[in-house]
Amino acid sequence: MEIFASPVSQIDRQSTQPVAIGPDVIVGAEAVVLMAGPCSVESYEQTRAVAEAIHRVGGRVLRGGAFKPRTSPDSFSGLGLEGLKILRAVADEFGLLVITEALGVEYIPLVAEYADVIQIGSRNMQHFPLLWAVGETDKPVLLKRGFMATIEEWLMAAEHIARRGNEQIILCERGIRGFDPSTRNVLDTTAIALIKQLSAYPVIGDPSHATGRADLVIPAARACVAAGADGLLVEFHPHPLEALSDAEQALPLDALPQLVDEVGRIAAAMRRRLT
Repeated sequence: MEIFASPVSQIDRQSTQPVAIGPDVIVGAEAVVLMAGPCSVESYEQTRAVAEAIHRVGGRVLRGGAFKPRTSPDSFSGLGLEGLKILRAVADEFGLLVITEALGVEYIPLVAEYADVIQIGSRNMQHFPLLWAVGETDKPVLLKRGFMATIEEWLMAAEHIARRGNEQIILCERGIRGFDPSTRNVLDTTAIALIKQLSAYPVIGDPSHATGRADLVIPAARACVAAGADGLLVEFHPHPLEALSDAEQALPLDALPQLVDEVGRIAAAMRRRLT
């Protein structure tokens, strides 16, 4: 299937190829799909509280990290297999789907056993053996943009997955590195709009990593949807200040209805709806 016409300057407007991540959850269709949850799975109680809150507002997808790539080796790196089991248990209790990251080729069978969507993180966007390996699975793949990657490099990374037979690919704009330390990264909403023209892959936004600040997450989420994003990946925590990773950008659970309301209004203006 011809998904991407290179070079980027030669725009060949594409129609989005929807990706079904569950029996009735489709990314790239009329609905804007919210994927929410903690940066890291820290305990059963923490993850269950988030899953319950997501279920309460009609959310369908639980995100959470069981294996966490951290800049410092002294930082919390996740619960591993225990974290995967917790994600699956609480997701099943509330009828949610699970998205979580695979750090390397050796993690794929384990992650695929517990998750509905395999996430490839920003640091691994050009980890080609990992891309080839997920390309040989039958699981949907969320491919985050590298924090210093061009749009063409990002789309070519997706092609490494597709050429191995798996075209269930969702792209995720999570911000690129800039020069101003006021925010963690620079949210590239123009990339979201351009991807909708260049590629048939659905694209979602990650306002949490893009801003690195909880007070900017909801405005950035609105901007993603206004630019045409097919979904959002947002971090929530029952007690953000106590989070073991990404505490500065985690939203409290009581902000979830506000995000759903405000983003839902933008989605409606775009003749879409938030789920």
